[in-house]
Amino acid sequence: MPNLEGKRVLITGASRGIGRSAAHMLAEDRPHLVLVVRDRALGEAVKETCLGRGAASCELLVGDLSSMKAVRQIAAEYNERWQDLHVLIDNAGALYTDRRTTEDGLEMTFAVNHLAYFLLTTLLLDVLRASAPARIVVVASRAHGRGEIRWDDLQSERGYWAPRVYGTSKLMNILFTRELARRLEGTGVTANSLHPGVIGSSFGHNNGGLIGALWKLGKPFLMNEDDGARTTVFLARHPSVEGVTGKYFDRCKEATPKRAARDDDAARRLWSVSEEIVARLGGSRAERVRART
Repeated sequence: MPNLEGKRVLITGASRGIGRSAAHMLAEDRPHLVLVVRDRALGEAVKETCLGRGAASCELLVGDLSSMKAVRQIAAEYNERWQDLHVLIDNAGALYTDRRTTEDGLEMTFAVNHLAYFLLTTLLLDVLRASAPARIVVVASRAHGRGEIRWDDLQSERGYWAPRVYGTSKLMNILFTRELARRLEGTGVTANSLHPGVIGSSFGHNNGGLIGALWKLGKPFLMNEDDGARTTVFLARHPSVEGVTGKYFDRCKEATPKRAARDDDAARRLWSVSEEIVARLGGSRAERVRART
């Protein structure tokens, strides 16, 4: 996949930060972009820039990825409108200083940073396989090293500490990608995860208090959004990673994640638990079959 001209690319969290930068950069390849955003007005601004930079087309799907109902609606709308998908970029993410819950009763970080990735990706697997060769790019983080999956407390009801909870969600991203890659072997669809760098974007501004203040103070010393998007863009389009799957990248190079992120038993268990949770929250039988790839 030396370039993406005429290919269809879906990016979540595309209205801000590295998702927005990735959309701007990929637009220069003249793909058909589909941007998942929560704020339509911000999404329209990104859309106009992408079209100005050469995108063959650019469409918005609007929804709050903390809601599994909204994730299903986004996937259903995509599958109704388009019959191809060559690159899926799971990028949307958040960090919360205090514990919050979603309309589904899930801890917010777990819902947005992991479960939305899991559900949206599995609901789009049929169109990805039909479009092979295709790529799935999962934005994780080096922060996975602070993570710890507590199987008896996935909703972080005991001892909520934001850095650990966020790190755990990023650990889940890498484990999810490993298991996804295993399940997709031989289909022509690859799945890789990445650390984007520490970015001076609006990420973290949804918090007040110490974390929000430290983020603002440190912003001048962090990478800019375009630099942070480079590994995402690399995995989306560079020919050198054609056929590469189940790997973790940092600064456009393959890297070795922490030991906990290389635990294939944990990856399989996480998949099974995630499947059970989304099924409990309204999943159909067809959806459950699809999730088993």
